[in-house]
Amino acid sequence: MTVVDGTPAAVPSEQDVSRLLPAADIEHAVTSFMAASPSARRFDVEGDFDWSSADCGRLTEGQRSAVRFVTLIEDHLPGYFALYNRFFPLDEDVDPADFVRNRELYHFTVRWAQEEDTHARALFRYQVASGLAEPERLRLELAEEGRRRFILPFDSPVSLFTYTLVQEKATQLYYQQLRAVIDEPVLAEILNRLSRDEARHFSFMADMVERYLIRYGDAVVEPIRDVIANFRMPLADTIKGYWRWALRIADTARYDHTDAYEHLIRVIRHAVDAPSDRVEALTQFISACRTPV
Repeated sequence: MTVVDGTPAAVPSEQDVSRLLPAADIEHAVTSFMAASPSARRFDVEGDFDWSSADCGRLTEGQRSAVRFVTLIEDHLPGYFALYNRFFPLDEDVDPADFVRNRELYHFTVRWAQEEDTHARALFRYQVASGLAEPERLRLELAEEGRRRFILPFDSPVSLFTYTLVQEKATQLYYQQLRAVIDEPVLAEILNRLSRDEARHFSFMADMVERYLIRYGDAVVEPIRDVIANFRMPLADTIKGYWRWALRIADTARYDHTDAYEHLIRVIRHAVDAPSDRVEALTQFISACRTPV
C-alpha cells in the first residue's frame, strides 16, 4: 500500500482512476495556475515586439529550420484543444457529476488554449516580419498539418496530464536552449515569453499529476508508465520527415524530450512520501528511459 502525506492511501477502484479528480481538487489547481498568470504578465503579439527589426538574416540555416518546426507544432493548437474537449466533454450526454469536474478543468483549458494560440500567432508573425516566409504560403503549410486530427493512445485523464507535463517541459527546455544560441533580439524575446508560458503550463500539469498520486497512489503507476513507454512528441507521427527534422534542429540546440523525464520523477517523489515498490519501480523505469547525456 502506498503511503502519502503520512496516511495509507485507500485502494481506489478502476472507475475512480479513470475519472477526473474531485471538482474541489481541480478548482484548487486552476486557482493556483491563474494566480501565477495574471493578465499583466501575458504578452501581446501586436504591441510587445519591434516587428520592424525582425531579421531572419541573423539566423543560421539550422535556426531558421527550428523556427519553422516549432511554428508547425504550436499552430496545431486546434487539434490539441479538440482532444481535451473529447476527453472532457461539456454537453447534455455527460453525467452531472462528470460535467462539474469537466467544467472546472475547462477554466484552465480555455486559458491554456488562448496562450498557446498566442504562441502560434507570434511565431507566424515572426516568420513573415523577418522575411522567413510569405504569409499565404505559410498559411497553406500550416493548414496542411493543422487539418490532421491529433490523437493520443491513452484512455485516462492522468495519462493525458502526464503526457502534457512531459511535452510542456520538453518544449520549455528547448525554447530556453534555442534562445541561448541565437543572435536575433526579436526572436530571442519571443522565445523568452514562450518559455515562461510553457513553464507555467508544466506547473499546472505537475500539480494535477501530483494530486492523482496523493489521492490514488499505486493505482496511477501503470497509466504513467504507459505514457513514458509510448511517448511521442506532438505530430511526431504526422509531420512528413519529422524525425529527420527533429535531428536537424537538435544540432542547433539540444532537443530531447527525455530531458523532461527528471522533472516527472521529481513530481512523483514530491507527491509520495514513502514510495511503494511499484512507485519506486516506476521512477527507475522513467530514469532508464532517459537519453544518456
